[in-house]
Amino acid sequence: MRKTIFRKLEAQGLITNYNRFRKSLPPKLPKKVFVWDETLREGEQTPTVFLTYVEKVKLAKIMDEIGVAIINVGFPGFSEEDKKDVRRISNETFKQASIAASARIIRSDIDACLGCGISEISVFTPFNELNLQYMLKTGKDEVLEKTVDCIEYAKKHGIDVNFVLEDASRTPLQEILQIFEAAVNAGADRLVIADTVGFLRPLSMHYLISHVRKGLSQLVNKDVPFAIRCHNDFGMATANTLAAVEEGVSYAQTCVAGFGERAGLAPMEEVVAALELLYDVDTGVNAKKLYRLSQQAEKSFALPIQFHKPIVGENVFSHASDQHIHGMLAHPLIYEPFPPKMIGRETTFFLGRQTGKYLVENRLELAGIKVTPRQVDEIVRRIRRRQENLDKGEMLMTFYQIKKLLREMRKGLTEEDFWKIVEKVTRQKPKIPKT
Repeated sequence: MRKTIFRKLEAQGLITNYNRFRKSLPPKLPKKVFVWDETLREGEQTPTVFLTYVEKVKLAKIMDEIGVAIINVGFPGFSEEDKKDVRRISNETFKQASIAASARIIRSDIDACLGCGISEISVFTPFNELNLQYMLKTGKDEVLEKTVDCIEYAKKHGIDVNFVLEDASRTPLQEILQIFEAAVNAGADRLVIADTVGFLRPLSMHYLISHVRKGLSQLVNKDVPFAIRCHNDFGMATANTLAAVEEGVSYAQTCVAGFGERAGLAPMEEVVAALELLYDVDTGVNAKKLYRLSQQAEKSFALPIQFHKPIVGENVFSHASDQHIHGMLAHPLIYEPFPPKMIGRETTFFLGRQTGKYLVENRLELAGIKVTPRQVDEIVRRIRRRQENLDKGEMLMTFYQIKKLLREMRKGLTEEDFWKIVEKVTRQKPKIPKT
């Protein structure tokens, strides 16, 4: 369907599609990209977010239904409650998706994953000096040893292992190759390059991926699939994910609506829509259900999705200005990049201050009402006046009340609550320093 619509427009000479120009087509572009979703792991790390088991299952079931290839359902080594949820989810019936969970390079984490009956484990660690010195407080040799041990240990239990290199985008190339070579030789089935703080630009991503793939091919006699994990700290997550795919990466890690820590991860709906419509690459995802999935995520996370959020935001297929509505009434693709029904959406026209005669005439014609030009002008004037006469002060009061409520919802424990728990557990009166 997506191919038919755009190729028909091109054939008729109505549009020029530079995406299809031969020189703009990336030579290493894979024929298929598999969507690997991290919403139940990374997404739940969004501050104040807590998902119930029922909510996790609902989201996972929809993802499976729409064709997501891999679903990371949690971090069993974090707590007994997390372990219990991961185990229960893995016992659910999934028709398409492979169920994964995360583990540090610690055997107890691997055991926690193995005890959950999942299909694959994502073993993660950083390897640059910043993390070694300040977070892990250890040396490269120990990290290499633990990485190899955990991968080999998991493989002995007959499970697929993904090796995730945290902060790869700020790790020297030789060190990336060093730990990737060790991981592959230990049996890793996939390698994940993580831009953990969203620090790369698309051209930097091209450079990194091409050099890692080329360098690794000279070190190991094995073709290992790569995955990319891009954070959105600079708003570049989708662009960087696509840049990695252009270099041949065939697995894209995402979160629904871009949820996650700080600025979140690459949004699933953006990555899928871009790959399917701009690159003509198959993702296996039923795009018609992306909006439904985002609505479920918004409800489960109790966090509103931006109205202007690409693909799934409320305003994306809404039109207010008279000029745009005139264009949309002439042809639905004049001011929309693709038919909204392709992702389960529909076009809406907004009646308000920007309303002009075109929308009014169209609505009246559909209703079978005959009017004079003067009557049309009067209807338009009254519509505009209705919005202009709204009390902006009252609107702002409501807006700030909503913001205040959202802030209240997003608060974790207060400092007072924290110290009360400490005092009850330790039976010691804390000496809280004054700030």
